[in-house]
Amino acid sequence: MAVAALRKPAALKAGDKIATVSPSWGGPGSYPQRYAAGKAQFEGAFGVRVIEMDHTMASPDWVAANPKARAEDLMAAFADPSIAGIVCTIGGDDSIRLLPYLDLDVIRNNPKVFLGFSDTTSLHLACATAGLASFYGPSVMAGLGESGGMHQYTVDALRRALFELTPPGLVPVNTEGWTAERTDWGDAASQAKRRVLAPTDAPRILQGTGTARGHLLGGCAEVLEMAKGTAWWPALDMWRGAILFLETSEDAPSPKFVRYWLRNYAAQGILGVVNGLLIARADTGGDPNYQADIEAAIVDVLRESGLSDLPVLAGLDFGHTQPMLTLPIGAQAEIDCAAETLRILEAGVV
Repeated sequence: MAVAALRKPAALKAGDKIATVSPSWGGPGSYPQRYAAGKAQFEGAFGVRVIEMDHTMASPDWVAANPKARAEDLMAAFADPSIAGIVCTIGGDDSIRLLPYLDLDVIRNNPKVFLGFSDTTSLHLACATAGLASFYGPSVMAGLGESGGMHQYTVDALRRALFELTPPGLVPVNTEGWTAERTDWGDAASQAKRRVLAPTDAPRILQGTGTARGHLLGGCAEVLEMAKGTAWWPALDMWRGAILFLETSEDAPSPKFVRYWLRNYAAQGILGVVNGLLIARADTGGDPNYQADIEAAIVDVLRESGLSDLPVLAGLDFGHTQPMLTLPIGAQAEIDCAAETLRILEAGVV
């Protein structure tokens, strides 16, 4: 399946029914208040109607023990013609376990908006394998359920990506600030209080000149590792001409592991055929040098691979921090090295 052939879902609109699924961690069962906040904030911002699938609210232990039921929820949501879109409740670390139970024909024949990030990376790859363009963006509990209300940057990005037929265009610089502050999702007072935001800096070009265009393809680096070698892993032709986007999770993997992983991309031939890289603002785990160390590891792997001219734009807000962009997977985008900007040239919906 070539990325150019990915089928775009219909744009969302006010009044649409949106299903939530828990394909990874059973977070809503542990923190129903947080889930309820995300549901209410999403409905309030966009006028949609959110419903739960059969096991969305199940306990985390039950969810962990039943990957088949999780897959069945996802398949039922895709198959239901009354449902216009699907949003993951939260990430986790094992959506790869749904692989034996997914029916890609159901996804292929029922195109609709599918949204999530982090561990949802596995399912985005499944959607691409099925021929469906999907969206890398906030989940119900991480982003939509933001303490103190959704960030305007998140709302605006969601509207451009999921509700509007025109290309999103220039990705604006985040001037609100950013946060990865840990809070108690079970505490009502904490839920009502805005997290402390750190000042932002604009995205930066790490290397490269001119402009680079390509379709967006990527996800969470650790989850991509779980998918390598599976039936969901994109063939080399799907990577050809892509702009590869990468982010790391709150686990803050060591830069040496990022180096190992990128060397695998080089060995597969992926780095040699992509047109550019996007690197997210990282959840640093409190290490002030973490972002710089990750970026240095990536640039070093590109250097040793003879790719020191490949454009790399870093510091974008599509990772494990808030507020968060929504990236339409498969859509054409452009890195402008001189302006140090990203422009999304193609709408992700029809």
